[in-house]
Amino acid sequence: MNAIVSAKSQGLVLCNDCHLVVRQAAVPPGQASYCPRCGSRLHARRPNSLTRTWALIITAWIFLFPANLYPVMTVIYLGEGEPDTILSGVVRLVQNGMIPIAILVFVASIVVPMLKLLGLMVLLLTVQRRWQLNKRQCTILYRIIEVIGAWSMLDLFMISILVTLVDLGAVATISAGTGATAFATVVVLTMFAAMSFDPRLIWDLQEHHDERH
Repeated sequence: MNAIVSAKSQGLVLCNDCHLVVRQAAVPPGQASYCPRCGSRLHARRPNSLTRTWALIITAWIFLFPANLYPVMTVIYLGEGEPDTILSGVVRLVQNGMIPIAILVFVASIVVPMLKLLGLMVLLLTVQRRWQLNKRQCTILYRIIEVIGAWSMLDLFMISILVTLVDLGAVATISAGTGATAFATVVVLTMFAAMSFDPRLIWDLQEHHDERH
């Protein structure tokens, strides 16, 4: 199998702002090089990618607890109602016979955020521990995490629409809870974590492996 040659080893650098591929000449130590198109500073790899990603992931795990323990929405209909967490909301949907919607909410609000965080942790540990995992599969995993990141906002969009539209005074009211804020924080943090992780670090491992052999 042919050895994998990276753009970095060929002196090519991708501008993180305008995505121009620049052939970077030798730069003296202590000096920086800049993109000729947008003027941004060039980096062969995103600075402190692993540290920033770990910080965002740990913070997201912390917020995940109040997101699932505190109510995300309170529905009052004809003077009756009680706050609902994500899980209790899923149970209520099942009890009302809306099983497809319950499955959608459970997957989008509970399964997907946890799998995204676990997937990012696998990628980080692969780079740091130099695990011999399939690099192509790791890249596909990263792309999936990046693409589905915003879909976890589905519940929040629904809550925001309901809070805005449903205000019938004494008949029916809907209000967002603390859990919704925490859940929104988790979604945003995981999206930032995926953006801060540099997937090229995965392929650097393959290049180092090829050099040793």
